[in-house]
Amino acid sequence: MMLKLVHLLGVLVCGSQAALQVSISLNKVELSVGESKFFICTAIGEPVRLEWYNPQGERIVPSKRMALHTETSRSRLIIYNAIIEDAGIYRCQATDASGHTEEASVVLEIYQRLTFRDVQSPQEFRHGETAEVVCDVISSPVPVVVWYYQDKEITEEHHSRYQVLTNNNLQIRQVTKADEGVYRCEASVEARGEIDFVDIAMVVNVPPVLSVFQQSFNATADYQESVTFTCMTSGSPDPVVTWHRKGQQLEPSEQYIITRLEGGRSMLTIRNIRQGDGGSYTCKATNKAGSQEREIFLKVFVQPHITQLKNVTAVEGSAAMISCVAEGEPLPDISWRRASDGQTFVDGDKSQDGRFEVRGRHGKSVLTISGVRLTDLGRFDCEALSRIGGHQKSMFLDIEYIPKFLTNHTIYYSWEGNPVNISCDVMSNPPATMLWRRERFTISAEGTANTRVHSADGKSVLEVTPMSDRDFGRYNCTARNNIGVRYQEFILAQADVPSNPYSVRLSAVSQRLATVTFMKPDSHGGVPISYYLVQYKEVGSQEWKDVKSHSIQTTVVLTGLEPNTTYEVRVAAVNGKGQGEFSHTETFQTLPIREPSPPAVHGQRGMGKAYRLGLVKQDDGGMPIVEYIVKYKTDKEEQWMTKLVPGANDFAMLQPLQWNTRYEVEITARNVKGLSEPTFYQFFMPQKPDITAESLFSGLGLGTVVGLGLGALLLLLVLVDVSCFFLRHCGLLMCITRTLCGKKTTTSGKGKDIEEGKAAYLYTYNSRPTTFSTTFSTTYSTTEATAEGRKWKRVSQAGYD
Repeated sequence: MMLKLVHLLGVLVCGSQAALQVSISLNKVELSVGESKFFICTAIGEPVRLEWYNPQGERIVPSKRMALHTETSRSRLIIYNAIIEDAGIYRCQATDASGHTEEASVVLEIYQRLTFRDVQSPQEFRHGETAEVVCDVISSPVPVVVWYYQDKEITEEHHSRYQVLTNNNLQIRQVTKADEGVYRCEASVEARGEIDFVDIAMVVNVPPVLSVFQQSFNATADYQESVTFTCMTSGSPDPVVTWHRKGQQLEPSEQYIITRLEGGRSMLTIRNIRQGDGGSYTCKATNKAGSQEREIFLKVFVQPHITQLKNVTAVEGSAAMISCVAEGEPLPDISWRRASDGQTFVDGDKSQDGRFEVRGRHGKSVLTISGVRLTDLGRFDCEALSRIGGHQKSMFLDIEYIPKFLTNHTIYYSWEGNPVNISCDVMSNPPATMLWRRERFTISAEGTANTRVHSADGKSVLEVTPMSDRDFGRYNCTARNNIGVRYQEFILAQADVPSNPYSVRLSAVSQRLATVTFMKPDSHGGVPISYYLVQYKEVGSQEWKDVKSHSIQTTVVLTGLEPNTTYEVRVAAVNGKGQGEFSHTETFQTLPIREPSPPAVHGQRGMGKAYRLGLVKQDDGGMPIVEYIVKYKTDKEEQWMTKLVPGANDFAMLQPLQWNTRYEVEITARNVKGLSEPTFYQFFMPQKPDITAESLFSGLGLGTVVGLGLGALLLLLVLVDVSCFFLRHCGLLMCITRTLCGKKTTTSGKGKDIEEGKAAYLYTYNSRPTTFSTTFSTTYSTTEATAEGRKWKRVSQAGYD
């Protein structure tokens, strides 16, 4: 009513002026937040300006949300996306040229529609906490909010843990997984009959629960072993399991294999375990509700390994310290072994002489050797041992020492014009430099007119060729290294010929031989004896014959002597300087020629019915043995059989003999002088052996056996072919017959050919044994040979049958 009065008053005023009138298309407008609206202001008369004013009385200036479109007598105000603050009275004012103004107004009322602002779905909460499900709804007037769950209204009377807060949010105390689901937030404005709702999904996240089957594992490094850790997880949402070591997340690789299985199981496999893989590993399960960790410990046993052992060099007489460092898990025990004698030392040990002592701790052992000797030189073994295994390394202890001369031979002999080598042998470490001195003068390496120096490792040889008496005397060898210096003096003396041998004796004198023995001379003249010269001759002869000894043997055998002859013998020694004097002359006489001594006999069974007698020649009496006369007979017979064997032979073969019989033998040797005494011998022939395949072929070689087999096969083929020829008119023989005869064999001749074939076969078969028996021995009598032939024939036929 007040607005109508104001409008009527305005009309009356305008009417009085009669020229200027203003109107707005709408008087009152209701607008919801966010909507847009425009208003048109119209002026009647001659306005020079149309302007709009906001509810605060401020002139409206065009902006992004408010636009003005003004013409001469018309103006349009546009309000975009209205907000609550835009509500109020808007005035349109017109001004004419005289400054007179007229205005009209419009009332703008703005209300808020039901609006849900940024309602999130789903909304997540942690198990056990107080959840507040947010439902941000606005309207004007304030809406009424009701919550529903599973199509039932939530009231505090029926749900003690539920409460609708003043901000319309739903609070749930000690939320559990059972509270999960879809909640409906419903808002209404009774004045407008407006209602709306939003469904909100609530998710309850359960923190991870982590468990491990085994918290510690053992493994051995460098054996290509693998170990697998397993974690079991539960939670909502499903936790993500990661593996960590030393604060770093492990990624799948050739060494680390990560496997995820259903049911929340995660496995970490470590392949080819090394020493550095030992320690703690962390299994971590994470989801939106939180995380949980569990540690798993891997203990890696490492086989002992020696990491430090060096060769040591020490000076003789000083102390040497040898250090051996080893690692492993568990830490190994270290021991020492001296290779030269196998003696071992462990921690705390001390040798009986107190020179060797071992001290060690924490994988390090030190072997201390006091007063080092040259015998300590060599290899020492360090061994690291634990229950996992062992490792051994060796080092070499080198000893440095002052030069040492190796020989006490300091006197050398020579003579004018004869070169001699004076050897200075030195053992030293490090190697020594060597030089020669003569009467305070150093002999250069190039030498002088009659001296020359030859050098090698640890050896220096001074070659001296004496030209006069002045070259004989003292020479000095000096050896020097960084440890010290040593000297050795040598004497070069003039040599002489040896003195004469003595105690000349004759032994083992026979018809043709004599053995001369003697004693070495008392003096070799300073030069080694080269050989001995033995001279002998027949008594009355002037011509001596020379025999040299073998090297320096003091026994010489004289050969080619005449029987029953008297000889003279003497001996002289020869060295580099020359021949010494002869010994005293001795006389001996060779033996006369006589009958030979009885021969020695040894027996050996031969092949089949033969026996081999070995003959060992004894003293032949001074003349060659012409023959051996061998007589033999059975112990039941009186008549002797005789066999002559040439004297050059060393055996006699007796055959054929009887089986299962004892034989007596008498052997006599004969030379031109006569017969020796007989030697008697007995032997026994065994029983006749069974003729089996094994006995027949046991003495044959492989080639012979193969040849016999091929021969038997060929014979079998011939027999088959002959049978086919006579019985079936076929075979190789039949083809040959047809080719040669040019006609077919008749039936009437078949029986005759068969008989002839059989006769030829039996003749060939039966004739073999008789021929074989004649090859035994010519010493058989005719009767015995025939009998043996019959026996062999019967055996052979039995074998073929």
